[in-house]
Amino acid sequence: MGLHWGNVALLLLLTLQWAAGSQAHPCQAPERKCDFVCDCSDCSDEQSCGYSGKELVCDFEDAGMCGWSEQSLDSVYTWERRQRGDTLPDSGPSSDYTTGTALGWFMGVRAVRTDSPNTAVLISPEMKQSAPTCRLRLKYFIWDSGYTGLGLTPLWASVLHQDSREAVVWRPEPTSVRGWREATVFLGRISTTFQIRLYSQRSEGRRGDVAVDHLEFVDCALPLPLLGTACPAGTLQCKRESCVEQRQVCDGTDDCGDRTDEQKCGEYLSCDFEKDLCEWDLRSLSDLKWVRTNQENISTTDPLKGPGRDHSTNSASGHFLYVTHQGGHKNDWASFQSPLLEPANSSHPCKMVMYTHQFGPRSGGLTVLVADRNIYPVWERGGTLGDLWVKAEVVIATDSPFFIVVMAAIREFAYGGIAIDSITLSPECRVSTGNYSGANFPKPPGHPCAEPDKMCDFHPDCEGAEDEAKCGDFSYAQGSSGWTDASIGSQGWVLNEMYNSTTKDEYLYVAEAPGQQLTEAQTRTPLLGPSGPACTFSFSFALTGNPDHIGELSVRVIDSLLGVQPKLWEFSGKTGPEGGEWKQAEVSIGAREHRFQLEFEARATKLSPSAKIKVTNVRFVNCHADFIPSSPTALSCNFEEGLCGWYQDNSDNFDWTVLAGMDHTIGIGKSLVVDMWSPSLRGANGRLLSFPQSEISTDQCLSFFYKLYGPETGALNVKLLDSNGYEALLWTRSGAHGNMWHEAHCPVSSQLTDFQLMFEAVRSGFDGRVAIDDVALTAGPCTVPRMCSFEGQRCGYSSSGATRWLHRNGHTTKNGPKTDHTLETELGYYMMADTDVEVLPLGSETALTSSIRQGVAQTECVNFWYHMGGVNPGSLTVYMKPVKGERVKVFSDNLNQGDVWRHGNGNINGTLVDWQLEFEVVGAGGKGTHVAVDDVVLLAHPCQNQGSKCDLERGMCGWSNTQNLNKDKLDWEVTSREVETHYSTPPHDHSLGTDKGHFLLFPSSSRTPANQNAQLLSAHLPPTKGTCLKFWAHRPSSADNQLKVWRLSGDEPRQLLVVKEVGAVWKRFDVNITSTQDYQIVFEGIKGTSGILALDDIEYTIGVNCAGQVTDPLTTTSKGDDAGGIAASVIVVLLLFATLIALLVYYLRSRDRAKSSATGLSSSSSGGAGFSNDSYDPDLAFEQDHVTVPPAQTNHPMAAGFNDVMTSVSDHTREMEVA
Repeated sequence: MGLHWGNVALLLLLTLQWAAGSQAHPCQAPERKCDFVCDCSDCSDEQSCGYSGKELVCDFEDAGMCGWSEQSLDSVYTWERRQRGDTLPDSGPSSDYTTGTALGWFMGVRAVRTDSPNTAVLISPEMKQSAPTCRLRLKYFIWDSGYTGLGLTPLWASVLHQDSREAVVWRPEPTSVRGWREATVFLGRISTTFQIRLYSQRSEGRRGDVAVDHLEFVDCALPLPLLGTACPAGTLQCKRESCVEQRQVCDGTDDCGDRTDEQKCGEYLSCDFEKDLCEWDLRSLSDLKWVRTNQENISTTDPLKGPGRDHSTNSASGHFLYVTHQGGHKNDWASFQSPLLEPANSSHPCKMVMYTHQFGPRSGGLTVLVADRNIYPVWERGGTLGDLWVKAEVVIATDSPFFIVVMAAIREFAYGGIAIDSITLSPECRVSTGNYSGANFPKPPGHPCAEPDKMCDFHPDCEGAEDEAKCGDFSYAQGSSGWTDASIGSQGWVLNEMYNSTTKDEYLYVAEAPGQQLTEAQTRTPLLGPSGPACTFSFSFALTGNPDHIGELSVRVIDSLLGVQPKLWEFSGKTGPEGGEWKQAEVSIGAREHRFQLEFEARATKLSPSAKIKVTNVRFVNCHADFIPSSPTALSCNFEEGLCGWYQDNSDNFDWTVLAGMDHTIGIGKSLVVDMWSPSLRGANGRLLSFPQSEISTDQCLSFFYKLYGPETGALNVKLLDSNGYEALLWTRSGAHGNMWHEAHCPVSSQLTDFQLMFEAVRSGFDGRVAIDDVALTAGPCTVPRMCSFEGQRCGYSSSGATRWLHRNGHTTKNGPKTDHTLETELGYYMMADTDVEVLPLGSETALTSSIRQGVAQTECVNFWYHMGGVNPGSLTVYMKPVKGERVKVFSDNLNQGDVWRHGNGNINGTLVDWQLEFEVVGAGGKGTHVAVDDVVLLAHPCQNQGSKCDLERGMCGWSNTQNLNKDKLDWEVTSREVETHYSTPPHDHSLGTDKGHFLLFPSSSRTPANQNAQLLSAHLPPTKGTCLKFWAHRPSSADNQLKVWRLSGDEPRQLLVVKEVGAVWKRFDVNITSTQDYQIVFEGIKGTSGILALDDIEYTIGVNCAGQVTDPLTTTSKGDDAGGIAASVIVVLLLFATLIALLVYYLRSRDRAKSSATGLSSSSSGGAGFSNDSYDPDLAFEQDHVTVPPAQTNHPMAAGFNDVMTSVSDHTREMEVA
């Protein structure tokens, strides 16, 4: 008995615990989980359901992947959750979609290379039944980066039913695009639990080239019960106590979720084709026939064959009528018909509901005809509508017995077809027992007057412009008829045409439609184009009525190859009250290489007689592909009044934006920018193209001003695109260049064919800005470059002597440096002299000489980086070589100082004689030796002494951002409080104590990962027993970033200081440095989640410690040599004394005017091409670059500017650069 009562007590305790748990969390009941409804207040019942949270979205940011799991059949080809990585990849997305940065996660495939196709499978957790309106919106990525071919099925989706049967529900076009695209997967009504599978099938492909992100489930929940409340009038109450509209009753779809709305339909003639044809007759005059079949009979292995599922059961086993192209058939149409039906009048018409599946390029469209005494169309639906079943409703009224004839047009393409299912005839459609006397056949349509590709190409090819008459342009009498409603939802477009004795009133408007999807109303043109760069789409629109918000209207392009494109234009709200005035819109369509359709999309908040969305006066303006408008300034443009002879490339990922208030021309005008920090930006590049240019027989010069600003700013390229589509890189810069304008001159060599020029912003970084302004293309060669990185070209340098200097990189040399200085990669270029004794014998000479440079009065500084490798590499001497007279030595070195690039400089003393820069190497008999030169920069001021205070008002004084991505990912930037508009800054600099003063800035931003770093390096410094480093730092107390100071000897860093507290706005720090070997000083900023770091007034006293004691004996060096320059200058002065006096007086007056300026930076003169830059103030400064180069490309990748550079500009001299 005790044992019995113990069991009862235990059972009672368990029952109470279960009851308590059930009462505590009733929303967590199994039947309520993953049903697309948040039953719990925190939506915890909808977590890890293939989506998470109230928005029903999965962005893969959480490691749990919302419950999705990888279930590929083998390990050869699989899905993986991944990020883009630290560098711009040569395969896969340039970022995830959700965050648009390297921080975000997505699902991508691994690389594969096998002889036969392999399939990767990603599967969702189980979800509850779904509503007929259920759809999955997702972002997908398909790119054939390796040019190995995508095959026909690189990506598709299917639904796995509870009975383990599978049905294909989505098949995107297998086209290669380097960018995220949006798609909608129409899941439809699923009456049991189910899972979604995402497949990718390839035999060869690179990592990440197929990817998905940001999955969102929309309108998937069944109608919610109205507990204790009666359904509104005009609706039907379901057994689940929910309500559906009367139009949804007996329409062949289970809208209630319990089939209440489809049970009392005895008077309707319904056919789901599961058992037979239900008296529908498939006989046809055409050789092409409709067939009753199901997906299992068509194919279960080829995802592209068949509709994938029927409508009535949403499964592969369900039956439907289907027609597709069959080899050998010349006719491209097929028809079937109803039994003979009794007449139906307009007050009680015959209504037919059917569901159509029009998928793939083979789908040419559907037409429903009535055959009574004549045969005439009563309904049509053109082209392909996507991978879904779409509801159609046809109303027929006739006073004669009639047949309903359904006709399909099938095109001869690779895949696709048309299916029909779930046909329902209303009780007014009564089967007739009478006889049919036959109908008069209509005249067949005439043959097109032009080839298909010439129809609607914006150029009349036929008499009376017949080929352009029905293309959607309202200026043609029948132009409005070219718009075809492609809506699949409850709203659609209707053409209104009203005539009176003198005028024709025609417009498109949004009205109620029979579709069941809750999607926008869509209407499309036929295939148009291709189009030219000036193509503009103009129209008038009106959103009028009593409500405050009428709805939305937008325009987009559907590319015949690339598919649906992002919206080009959109309007939301209302334009005025009922009967309010029309508004005009002009949308740039631009150059489109492929044929395309234009589409109006609209959604009315509520359809009513008092709320209207209308469009009229549609025009295509200057759209023919060969039309090139004339521009008064040609390619010269300051962007104050448009893009001049430039236009946006429509095949890229994002556009350049006109920005007001920041320009080079007048300071407050307009420039073109790409903000890499914009959260809406996606994809790898944005391109600005010139109008096509005719062939040129002489060299030309493209000049422009640019900004590259930010800790991770990406790159700016200039390319030439020839008539065959080949791209040649002409010029490139990347990384941190300071918040100021720089001038660039880019040579354009003679061209034998037509060509285009291109500005390309490359989104290799996510936290910066790229800008251009004052663009000009002028005849004649560019002036001699002040900056040369040897990336892309040799900048006019020529070779002479016993052997030639070679234009090389780490991939193309055996003896030279493995990496260049500019990019610090094997793909970066430099100029090299092979000094092996067998190439350059002992005592032999070879010289690298610049083109002639015009002499100026003031002293200039030549900066460069050099690399000497091997034992006895020879000597390097740099000369200033006048066109007349003896050359003057400005620098020399003859030692192998390790496998490092070293900084050299020397003064070019003022001279009015034209001169050349010459690098001379003399062989020393070494084996496997070399001397290389990179990043040659001529600055318009004297060289600064090593270690002198750097106040950052004239550049970075020998400090540089490292380009080695193994050491850092971000950059320090030069800016000032006055010009900074994006990041927070100190209230003033330390040097000047004003908002105009400059400093180095390292911000913390959400655009890049926390703990990423930026390293700022000094030049190489000699061994020391005591050198003092002094600097001023700014770090807000709330910041969580770090500032560290290191001594770097070889590859061995030693930490010298960690800055934790600053206290005041600026605080000074002194650091003693000792080293037994050459070293560099490194400032390392480590990013936090907030706050900034700033540096100013940096100096180091070589051989003198912080106590002021001299620790190292004074040494002399032969590297910088100004004595010869001074002597040469004296000689030149004696020869040109009178001229010098005049120029000196002018110079002193100009200098006095400059000193009176409030800023520490000198002005730049106007640069030609008609632009006035009188208000331009910032120094043209310096170049630091940070770029990632993908392996092995035909053209040189995004090369960059320069590292260790100091620059300032005199009153009359401006910095100019080329690649």
